[in-house]
Amino acid sequence: MRLAKYLAHSGVASRRASETIIFDGRVTVDGAVITDPARDVDDLNIVKVDGKRVKTEGHDRVVYLLHKPPNVVSTVKDPEGRRTIVSLIPSKERLYPVGRLDYDTTGLILLTNDGDLAHRLTHPSFEVPRTYRARVANSPVHEPAMRALREGVELEDGVTAPAKVRKIASNHLELTIREGRKRQVKRMLEEVGHPVLSLERVAFGPLRLGELEMGAWRELSRVEIEHLRELG
Repeated sequence: MRLAKYLAHSGVASRRASETIIFDGRVTVDGAVITDPARDVDDLNIVKVDGKRVKTEGHDRVVYLLHKPPNVVSTVKDPEGRRTIVSLIPSKERLYPVGRLDYDTTGLILLTNDGDLAHRLTHPSFEVPRTYRARVANSPVHEPAMRALREGVELEDGVTAPAKVRKIASNHLELTIREGRKRQVKRMLEEVGHPVLSLERVAFGPLRLGELEMGAWRELSRVEIEHLRELG
């Protein structure tokens, strides 16, 4: 197995982040610093990151579904000292978030120690659907705005892919997108004249937020994790 993939499978980081760790000279194999992500390794090799041994054998893959509250950052650490989503789950595993939600956005976010799965779920080529519910300004939302969202909105980084949109109330929309651009839903709604007042993610792939209370979390079952692996 290639070294970068080995680190991702061990839960150290995503595959791309693992490559960076390797390039930075933080990885040793059998005592020698290795900077080639394509180096073949297996469980007979002693692989260390920053002096700490990692291996895939016996490593438990876990995925948690968290109902993110507002005013929490979707990172492992925050230089400003703000509360992070990782701090909300009392796990001994080294967890990192699958994608991000804005500081003020609430709803479903996944955390895992499985770097390969995280890479799969966030890579644009897999087009994992994400569903949001937005409360917007300047209601009611008329058909021209709905049509623009469904056909694609011109943003500074290009036209968005068509979104599925339905109106829940005069100022409340549900949107499903398959892209993961930064602040995409907020920018789309701003562009069609309806700035977001509040935003919640209610679904990610086959997973729904359901009745999970804000700030609460649950561990996914093996069946749910396998369904995630089948995406794309």
